[in-house]
Parts: sequence; C-alpha cells; structure tokens
Amino acid sequence: MKFGNLCGIDEAGRGPIAGDLVIAGCILNLHVDGLDDSKKLTEKKREALYEEIIKNSAYHIVVFSPKEIDDNGISFCLKRGLEEIMNHLTCKEYLFDGNSSFGVSGLNTMIKADGKIPEVSAASILAKVTHDRNIIKDAKKYPLYEFEKHKGYGTALHVEMIKKHGYCEIHRRSYKLKALAPTLF
Repeated sequence: MKFGNLCGIDEAGRGPIAGDLVIAGCILNLHVDGLDDSKKLTEKKREALYEEIIKNSAYHIVVFSPKEIDDNGISFCLKRGLEEIMNHLTCKEYLFDGNSSFGVSGLNTMIKADGKIPEVSAASILAKVTHDRNIIKDAKKYPLYEFEKHKGYGTALHVEMIKKHGYCEIHRRSYKLKALAPTLF
C-alpha cells in the first residue's frame, strides 16, 4: 500500500478509572522505523517515536475529559472521536484497532492492528504518549494519587489512594469498582 492511502486510528485511556480518553488518527507520509503497538514499547522509545511520527505524518488527536466520559459514556466519546478524525483527515481507507466501529460508517476494524499495521501503530503511539503526558501533568496537580505510577488504571495502589483520599476531579465516577463498593453484610 502506498503511503497516504490509509489512516490508522487507535485510542489510549479507555480502561483507566481516571484521566482522559485519547483517540489518534495518523496518515504516514514517510516510513518510520521501530513502530509497534505502543504497549510493547518502552516509554523512552514511545517518546522518541512520537516526535518522528509528528514530523512524518498527517495526524489528528482527540481528547475527552473524565467529565465528558461520565456525562456521555465511553462509547459515545469513542464514536464522536472517530467521526472527528475521519472528518479531519482525508484518506481512502480508515482502520481502527479493535473489533467495533461504534456505528461509524466507512470505518474498518482489525483486532491487534496496532501491532501489525504501521499507520495504526503510529496512531497507538500518538494516543498513548498524549494520554500519559496528560496524566503526568495531573499527577503534579493531585500528588496524593500517584498517577505517574499507574496512569489512572485501577491498580491496588490507586484503589488504596481513592479509599484514603476519595475521588478527585479527574476520576471517572461512572466507572464502578467492586473494590470501592460498600461492604454488604
């Protein structure tokens, strides 16, 4: 496939209980060495690749706040983000990592595309780096939660911090965790 014929799309931050949802679309103009699923790369490698991708692509990044996720639902945010990317980036084909198009017409899907298709790998890296940079900024604002360690995921440490300090502004209150439910006797 020629460069510029495919827009890869991926997201970061769907599963965490705090922080933003980030969706990125990427059309590579030139080959970028070292692309892979962002979860398989070190933070240092992702950061370096992020800069290379920015220089060698057309891209669009959409960010939804925890409040937008709570108010509208994660599926609605995903659909809206996918539509925004497709409206911003003109391409022959759009490929989203996963198995659901969230009702967006003209969008193809592929499970594990982020490890197979360079454009989706690039989008995966753009989304993950953006998500992690945002939550590290939030970690400075809310140091009690140690977001830099768990990136908003529901780890034992994060749950313990919520039990100790309650929710803060960037927690998704619509995400319910058994570990935080009142004990029923």
